Amino acid sequence: MQGKGSRGETQATGEHDGSAKGGARLYVVATPIGNLADVTLRALETLRAVDTVFAEDTRHAGALLAHHGIRARIAALHEHNERAAAQRMCRDLAAGRSVALVSDAGTPGISDPGALAVAAVRAAGYAVVPVPGPSAAVAALSVAGMPGPHAFIGFLPAQGAARRAALAAWRAFEHTLVLYEAPHRIVECVADLAAVLGSGRTLVLARELTKVFETVHVCALGAARAWLEADADRRRGEFVLVVAGATGGAAAARAAEGERVLRLLLADLPVKRAVRLAADITGARKNELYALALALKETA
Repeated sequence: MQGKGSRGETQATGEHDGSAKGGARLYVVATPIGNLADVTLRALETLRAVDTVFAEDTRHAGALLAHHGIRARIAALHEHNERAAAQRMCRDLAAGRSVALVSDAGTPGISDPGALAVAAVRAAGYAVVPVPGPSAAVAALSVAGMPGPHAFIGFLPAQGAARRAALAAWRAFEHTLVLYEAPHRIVECVADLAAVLGSGRTLVLARELTKVFETVHVCALGAARAWLEADADRRRGEFVLVVAGATGGAAAARAAEGERVLRLLLADLPVKRAVRLAADITGARKNELYALALALKETA
């Protein structure tokens, strides 16, 4: 496949390691995360030109291709057959046939199948070409208003204890965190985020990005659960969570000590009194302690 390209732009075939075999390539193609108009011109050109499109869900990919009038051979590549599908990719490439890889939505290999296939194709000596486009994580970051660097975590473990243990490893991380979560776990997830990371951190909840009911809500971690539970519609759809990093220095020390003292006081005192005393003793911010106290009570 040849791309004309513009000045300063890499052609569709790309410039890759000179040791790559032949001219056949694997194109990793990003597809829309909701709004079908978000597909790029280069993605459409690529999908029209390749011999086979490997897709996480062949029905979903078929609908996308049909929407754009593309008739292509489609093969399945998902988490249960990725190694076998990668071998088929390599056979196609060996025969001089270029192939494309797409996921259900967004960029393959980003919390979706594809990484194993890319590694196998490259190990076999063939070039792998990115065709960039939509990504839920990048879309959420673009409207979050939080500075980089950013750390992409993806999906946390589904079970509560494992999820809290995974979060504990990120507690002192000073940069922005980006996570994915499913609707049936979103309430438990934000409760664990508040309990482990601290309720005072800023959270951006990005739901149903690029779709009809897109929502971007900003709040303190400690207030997220109440916001979600106030309206069942707020818990629908796929979520991207953008969480502010840990603060450094004396402020972080005060916040940590305030949380420690608050937990002790809550065992015997009402919320308002425990918050007031913890703030007086440690110098931590009263509003952050209050949000944390509510989150701790809800989790308990």
